[in-house]
Amino acid sequence: MNCTDERWMNRFLALHYVFPVPLNKIEPLIEFDPTLSELAKLQTSKLSEILKITQKRAIQLKEMYQKFVETPFLQIYEKHRITPIIYTNPNYPLSLKYLYDPPAVLYVKGDISLLNVAKKIAIIGSRDATEYSENSIKMILPPLIEQNFVIVSGLAKGADTMAHEITIQLGGKTIAVLGTGLFHTYPKENEGLAEKMSKNHLLVTEYPPYITPKKWNFPMRNRIISGLSQGVVITEAKEKSGTVSTMEHALENGKEIFAIPGAIDSPLSAGPHLLILEGAKPIWNGYQILEELCDNEQINN
Repeated sequence: MNCTDERWMNRFLALHYVFPVPLNKIEPLIEFDPTLSELAKLQTSKLSEILKITQKRAIQLKEMYQKFVETPFLQIYEKHRITPIIYTNPNYPLSLKYLYDPPAVLYVKGDISLLNVAKKIAIIGSRDATEYSENSIKMILPPLIEQNFVIVSGLAKGADTMAHEITIQLGGKTIAVLGTGLFHTYPKENEGLAEKMSKNHLLVTEYPPYITPKKWNFPMRNRIISGLSQGVVITEAKEKSGTVSTMEHALENGKEIFAIPGAIDSPLSAGPHLLILEGAKPIWNGYQILEELCDNEQINN
């Protein structure tokens, strides 16, 4: 199998279009049928066994695959300025392959070269982030941008939006990892920001373009945010939140975790303070992040 072969790529994109799951869910099928040339003829009972899905789901998957397998996905995506990066592509970030459940495909729009910049820091926090987060991000970012770090976040309301917008204002580069397909912007009020980023920065998602916002997509998205980054900064977050669970996942995966301490009477300080107890490094300026990463020999000059 030549993984740069357009026919194989199109078959893989057709499969992912109708079965948009992480790579670990698709790999058994690739091992059984590396070229995907047998899939359309495969017995549904065998497909069900290989993918560990119900017979009913296997019948649906096969019918949909047969319907879309001749669709020219590469040309369609190109028309919409979308580049699909399959896991076999040299531009696929190596760091994501270490995840338990790597994305099978990354659909990107914008400056693809940002994917392969080694120096990336994620900044995440509450959708209800206050001016304290904004001021903190403004203090932390300048040294990082001066050292050409790319800032990664999730385009959500609150802290994510602040991280993207402040990075752009400071002349830096930023990546937004989405929990939707590229035909849908969530939240709607960030459509202008997303459009700007799709030209000079980068939008990334593991979901085919038609996928709409679903609440379970966003925790999945968070593993990509931490997976792309050398370290993750948390601004404000409640004790029980998606942000905190993302950070705990990042801690388990050996990422450098930085937390901005806050006022002890604010519920949005509970998340960072809990993570500090669990081993995150408390910070109040960007130089501390640079020093920590240098100490761990993670910066490639």
